[in-house]
Amino acid sequence: KNQNNGYRIYIESLGQLNETQLYKLIYKIGKQVKLEDLKNHIDFAFVIMHGPYSEDGNIQGILEWYGIPYMGPGIMGSAVGIDKPLQNKLLSLATGQQKKQRTISKKEWINSEKSSLFTELINTIGFPFVVKAPHQGSSIGVAIVKKRSLEEFTKSMNQCFFETTFFKKDWDKLSLRQKKNFMEKTSNLDEGIGFPVIADGKIVYHPSELLKVIDAQLLINEKFTISSYNAEDYILIEEFTVGQEFSCGVIQDDSGKAFALPATEIYGEIQTFDFKSKYQSNVTKKRIPVETNYDNLNKISENILKAFEITGMSVVCRIDGFLTPNDEVILHDPNTIPGMSPASLIFKQMAEIGLNITNSISYMIRQSVRERIRTGKSTFVFTELLNKIDNLIELSKNKERKKVAVVFGENELEYINAQKKYASLSASEEYEPTCVCAAANGHLYKIPLNLMTKPNIQEFGEAVSKKRHPFISGIIEKTSHIRTKYVNNIDFEVTKYEEGQMAKEMDFVYHAKSGEMLAL
Repeated sequence: KNQNNGYRIYIESLGQLNETQLYKLIYKIGKQVKLEDLKNHIDFAFVIMHGPYSEDGNIQGILEWYGIPYMGPGIMGSAVGIDKPLQNKLLSLATGQQKKQRTISKKEWINSEKSSLFTELINTIGFPFVVKAPHQGSSIGVAIVKKRSLEEFTKSMNQCFFETTFFKKDWDKLSLRQKKNFMEKTSNLDEGIGFPVIADGKIVYHPSELLKVIDAQLLINEKFTISSYNAEDYILIEEFTVGQEFSCGVIQDDSGKAFALPATEIYGEIQTFDFKSKYQSNVTKKRIPVETNYDNLNKISENILKAFEITGMSVVCRIDGFLTPNDEVILHDPNTIPGMSPASLIFKQMAEIGLNITNSISYMIRQSVRERIRTGKSTFVFTELLNKIDNLIELSKNKERKKVAVVFGENELEYINAQKKYASLSASEEYEPTCVCAAANGHLYKIPLNLMTKPNIQEFGEAVSKKRHPFISGIIEKTSHIRTKYVNNIDFEVTKYEEGQMAKEMDFVYHAKSGEMLAL
């Protein structure tokens, strides 16, 4: 706090720290572990970072160098997964899809006549079109140019080049507090370009320092532009695809064979499925599977699997795409590390085949070790680790647990409480939870896992009233050998409890309304 000058900052804003300064900061929160000593502290690295240095093969290469197995695809799949232009070429080879695209270098952008370039792109790519930073994750640096406005086009290009321009006429109207707020927004990649930045040919690390630079520059200039220290060297322009947007996870079995999970359709009032709409918005809605015919669902899965193979993915990934009005599948942006929050799509899709979050994480760890063995590095050590994991999984599956009925009524608060309690009990070694809905008609119903992943009670109610989609039933059957590796028998149906049945089957009941857990 004595170094942040009144701002909430990331460590990057403290500048180039020497070892003593860094040690003092680390000492406040824990113990520093040198990279070369990491192998002595962990058996496995569960990588959940996104973007450059994280999904591009960098961290994967470092971990391989030190002989540490890690979660997710290997170096090659990771490198491909962060390079959007290369992805497009490989996807075209795999599925035959054709997507108009163009790259524009920073030098070309600076020297171009913006209006002429805008017209050229409209004529060659089409309109509207998508502007993308080619090496980012979590949809950072994505914009859709939907207005024939030179101002909007320029703004989108600058956003994806990670540049921000300040105008004197606007800056002078801001209070000091508003200027500070603007600096804090610049710190965040979901709102700004992050620190450090390049301003007036110098590296600026701290928001307070940048504020002084901008004030000084706008005293003598009408506008002033800053750029990210890690700015992109070129931008990818793609044609805008109209259609049903979807996201599909992929997993593997022991032999390396891939299986596409049920694709999730993303719909609602969204401009683009970007960082905010993915992680911070209530506007987007999701449904599983995509609302289309059986043949199209098969086509989506087949193309997803072709993309998974040609891009060198393994273990788990998420591939996004569109189903056009002409029933054409257009894929884009394979993600080597799907979102890993409890509400992320990958966990909802895994739930459709009977794996809860805890089971899914067990799968990701085990399958990652299995894939590291395929690389031929540290094979003996990793095989011993795989055998150890398999023994732990079997012990966990066969362990006697106290059975808990997580009971909720037909209202939003109880449903949310039940979701949280189910997740926490599922992660324990002491309890085995089952969700039970106390319906308004007075009956009790045993609820399968997939119905407990809906975002609210309304969508839960709609899902309960529907039969399971035959396409999902097919995937459940295909992945049965993966599922039985991690869990025992799974009930995929809504089952009515007969009178007194729940008390006979369960040891405890948790009431989502009161938050109490009572012995039966």
